[in-house]
Amino acid sequence: MNSEPPVIEFRDVVKSFGDHTVLKDLNFSVKRGERVTLIGPSGSGKTTILRLVMTLEKLSDGYIFIDGEPLTHTERNGKRVPVSAKEQKRLRTKIGMVFQQFNLFPNMTVLENIIEAPIHVLGIPKQEAVAKAKDLLEQVGLPDKADAHPTSLSGGQQQRVAIARALAMDPEILLLDEVTSALDPEVVVEVLGILRKVAETTDVTMLIVTHEMSFARDVSHRVMMLDGGKIVESSDPATIFTEPKEERTRQFLSAVLSSGL
Repeated sequence: MNSEPPVIEFRDVVKSFGDHTVLKDLNFSVKRGERVTLIGPSGSGKTTILRLVMTLEKLSDGYIFIDGEPLTHTERNGKRVPVSAKEQKRLRTKIGMVFQQFNLFPNMTVLENIIEAPIHVLGIPKQEAVAKAKDLLEQVGLPDKADAHPTSLSGGQQQRVAIARALAMDPEILLLDEVTSALDPEVVVEVLGILRKVAETTDVTMLIVTHEMSFARDVSHRVMMLDGGKIVESSDPATIFTEPKEERTRQFLSAVLSSGL
């Protein structure tokens, strides 16, 4: 019997912005190497989930665990208390995120963007970080762009650099937040192709937010439908996309697929 804790676990998670509650007592877990895609209408809480895992947003209540360890809060003597900043930072190094808007440093070259965190956060020697960065640029099809600045690159190229930057940290967990929504349609295919290759060739755990339903169907082990801050349905892609059990899932997929997304 496998007693390994989930790589990601949400336990009674609540997230509110002012009077608006985005996530309501959310509970789910993701196993090691599992690829889980979150789908649902705008405002259902999908990106908020990723930002909470990345500690870019603060929990209102509840707990998030990474490899069984509390990420931001733990329970001590019956009270919910914050974990230390040092502990949170240690767990954060296991997590990489690729954003919708690339978030590259414009004053740095492509190579400098990729090696910055491995050197300064993980303490990897510069020579080793550079060698790995060049290998990753080869993998994402940009071996000749190491000395370019992000502003000279197309959106698709910037997103490929952002993927390489996230992978340079050797993350256990890769968070993908609508990584193709800011791209021109003709480059969406190439970026998704790179992510498919990452999925096929590594055992990295992925939590994905996307409106590309064919990508969700191909890459995911599990798809979770969210609406109103709650999980409406969670199943394998074949079931979700061909025989969804919940009417809300059927309505959403019908609207999304008929609009050609």
